[in-house]
Amino acid sequence: MATVEVTFTPLPAHVRTARLVATAVARRSGVDEALLDEVRLAVGEACSRAVEAHRQHCPAEPVRIEMSDAGKRFTVAVSDHAPASSPPDGANGTSVTGPAGDLVSGPVNGSGSAPAVTFSDDGVPAGFGLAVISGLADDVQVSATSSGMTVTMSWPSAAPPA
Repeated sequence: MATVEVTFTPLPAHVRTARLVATAVARRSGVDEALLDEVRLAVGEACSRAVEAHRQHCPAEPVRIEMSDAGKRFTVAVSDHAPASSPPDGANGTSVTGPAGDLVSGPVNGSGSAPAVTFSDDGVPAGFGLAVISGLADDVQVSATSSGMTVTMSWPSAAPPA
């Protein structure tokens, strides 16, 4: 299957549509039915995070989703264009996985302990959305640059039925 790309205006109402499209593409890519709820929830969380970042920093820019089934993996990348100077959800341009693969919301200090927990304006710990995504997706990679953040998630897939 070719790559499927979707862009949408950063409005919360469009997150539901993005979840539905991702679930349909995952099903067509051969993702096991038992994993489709995880795909739907993880994509919804990543899109909600991107929508919030856009609403705060660049409301005229669309959120972008790219879905593909290269090899035996179904991959979804959700990209935003929020400035790196104030990244959303606790990401800071560094790796968001710790030594054991645990998701962290900032750099690990020199003693190897986890960073202090910070909270967003709505009382949710920073990085919480990314932690939820890491619990739902088989593999998660987060890359933050000066032009925005991309959350890439993947799940195993099989060849779609003929």
